[in-house]
Amino acid sequence: MSRWRAPQPPATPCITSAGYRALEIELKSLWQRRAEVVRHLAAAAAEGDRSENAEYQYRKKELRGIDGRLGYLQRRMPTLKIVTSAPADPARVFFGATVELLSALGAPLVYRLVGSDEIDAAGGDISVDSPLARALLGQVLAAEILVPGLAGAMTAYRIEAIRYELAPHANH
Repeated sequence: MSRWRAPQPPATPCITSAGYRALEIELKSLWQRRAEVVRHLAAAAAEGDRSENAEYQYRKKELRGIDGRLGYLQRRMPTLKIVTSAPADPARVFFGATVELLSALGAPLVYRLVGSDEIDAAGGDISVDSPLARALLGQVLAAEILVPGLAGAMTAYRIEAIRYELAPHANH
């Protein structure tokens, strides 16, 4: 059996203004952290034998992680589209919507559809590319949706409320 998997489709390039600000803050703090790690790495390298120097090995690994995240942010941020207004039809579910759902079991759920760079599942922020969000997109109040789950089981939800915390869009 092969380990090959089809490449994932690119993530939707939308982000909220708050999400973009958070990425800018992260980018700035990563540059500051990187300078600190490089100073510690230089000090550890000056101690001699690097093959048995745990501090040197740790700082190299930490620097690789920081550089990887910096590279990702520097490639991703210029491609992002900051969404600052609600859609022309706020009665439908689109990017940035906060949606209150009622599951078939009667459990109330609240999710906000955000970009893949600002997901916070514990806070109720889900990616607009997730299966649940894709099923919600374009739907209206009281619509019933089915979302595929594990092992092909379908879960039913009903849309109880749709709201946007963004300003309404004047001309769309």
